[in-house]
Formats: sequence, structure tokens, C-alpha cells
Amino acid sequence: MDAAPARYWEARGARVVCTACPRRCTLSDGQEGYCLVRANEGGRLVLRTYARPEAVAVDPIEKKPLYHFLPGTTILSLGTAGCCLGCRFCQNWDLSRARPGRRAGPTLLPEEVPDLCGRTGAASVAFTYNEPAVFAEYAVDVARACRERGIPSVAVTAGYMDGAARDDLYGCIAAANVDLKSFDDGFYRKQCAARLAPVLETIEHAAARGVWVELTTLLVPGLNDAEDLLVAECRWIVERLGRDVPLHLSAFHPDYKLLDVAPTPPATLRRARALALGEGLRHVYTGNVRDDEGSATRCPSCGRVLVERAGFAVLRNELVGTGACRCGARIAGVFDERSRPRSDGLRRTLA
Repeated sequence: MDAAPARYWEARGARVVCTACPRRCTLSDGQEGYCLVRANEGGRLVLRTYARPEAVAVDPIEKKPLYHFLPGTTILSLGTAGCCLGCRFCQNWDLSRARPGRRAGPTLLPEEVPDLCGRTGAASVAFTYNEPAVFAEYAVDVARACRERGIPSVAVTAGYMDGAARDDLYGCIAAANVDLKSFDDGFYRKQCAARLAPVLETIEHAAARGVWVELTTLLVPGLNDAEDLLVAECRWIVERLGRDVPLHLSAFHPDYKLLDVAPTPPATLRRARALALGEGLRHVYTGNVRDDEGSATRCPSCGRVLVERAGFAVLRNELVGTGACRCGARIAGVFDERSRPRSDGLRRTLA
């Protein structure tokens, strides 16, 4: 498929301004944006990755990670090329800094995605692997097509989005895991070529729209793992979103341009989790490490383990009905009869 007309842009004289993210790239004819996939062609903005995902797979939903949204189910995951951030530690840089067409694959039109979910048994669809903001038109059209068939969509995102693109996407998805990379704007500037404020605005926007929100913070030793930053982040979450928002604290490993920093010690994750729980968050998880305690969902009332996990596999699910403990306490999240134990934890690549 050729480049598709973009919807999120404004004309500025002979140039166009992309409005899909806060970066607001202003492009002359022939120029491409920072994301590498949105470009000015003949005085109009086009999206070069519409209906051309470069990664399609069926994943455990726990891989996103989403622990309180249909646990134990599988999710059809779609990603394209490009990104509007420049994270030096990006662990998907082969996609995020790639130009379109690096991986030749078939088109996947929005109206074809629900049928693909049916064939693969996926309970939902994720926009993941790279930043959904840069393929917003495609993500919105897929989410709408899936919603018409009763299939929820989720965004795995850095939250670097605003304006009409954000309104449209968060108006038709059911859940999001937002990567809150640090609670320090300086970290965002230096390590991600971005800003913190738009991310916080997106998180609040999503919650206000009724989207189920989970947050992930990758702890990079010496760069964003200071106790005062974690305390500030947790207090903001409690104050602005509430105690029930799940927070995933993940281990860093050297990648892309940040190769001179050691991997996050498991003890750092355990201390950070204890701190977050001490600040009042009810559901705090550890990721990228094997940690049985840090991967289990417990009832915040009686302490019973309700969902036991090993990696991406759900070994035991004792949630009652649509998300309650036997003691009668409700567990925040989205749960229904599709949530079930799943012991494989495997990923199936489709394209």
C-alpha cells in the first residue's frame, strides 16, 4: 500500500505541521518527521506505515505488561516502524528507529484485524512494539473496527501524544500501559529527547476517559532509580489516579546507545517495590526478572494470592466473577470469564 493521507496535521504556508505528538515537526515538501514515517508529500502529510505492520504476533497479555486486564488471555500485537521519542536505552530500537519497509510484509487492513483475532483466538488487540502515536490513524481505524465486533484494543505507549490524535485513540481503546520513564524532566530531555509533562497529561487524560491504565517504569541504575524520584512518582500516582493503578517496575539491560550501564540488580527492584507499596500503591509488580512475589496479584484487603504468575504464564487465577476475592473485596481492573490460567507463556509470530 502506498502512503496514506494523514489526519493529524495543519498547513503552515508551504509547510505542514504534524500534530500527532507534542514534537510538532514542521516539514517542507519531501521532509520526514523525527519519527521517520510521517512525511510531507506535495504539501500534505502522509503516513507511510498505514496498514503495513512490521511485527504481528500473538502474545500473552501479561507481556504488555497488563496484569489487571483480562489476565490469562492472549492478545494480537501489532507494531510498525518509527517512534517520536529518542530513548538511548530503547529495547525495541530495531523497529523504533527504522524506516518503513525494512521488514517486507503483507498489508493488514483495519477491517481484517477482527477476523485475524478470531482465527488466532486472541481476546484483544495491542498497538505495541513501537509508539502508537506515530501510526495513530491506523491504530484508531483498527480500534474502531475491532470495537464494532466486541474486541477491545489496548495501547502500549510512551504516552507522548496530544491533541486530536490523543482524543481519537483514547476514545476507542479499552486499556493502556503507559511507559512512565522517569519522574524527572531532565531524564526525559537527556535520555529520551522528549519531555515529562505531556506524558503525565496523557496518563490523566486516559484515566479521565475511562481507559484502564497501568504504568511501567524501567529502572536504569544511576539515572532514574533515586529514591526521591520514586517517592515523587508514587505520590503523584496516588494523588492523581488512585491507589489501585498497577505499577510495573522493570529491570534495565544494556541496549542500543546505553551500553555502559550495568543491568538493574534484582535487589533494586525489590527495594523499589517495597517503597511503592509503602507509599500506598496496592498493586506493584517487578518485571524482566524472576520474582514470584513481585509477579503475584494479591487481595489488598486480606492478602490472599489471587493470580499467580511465572514469567508471562498465569499458573493460578482465583478471582471470583468479574474480579473479586473470596473475602468479598473487589480487585480493580477488567476481568471476565475469558480470564483463565494459561501455562505456556509463549509468543506466536504471524508476520
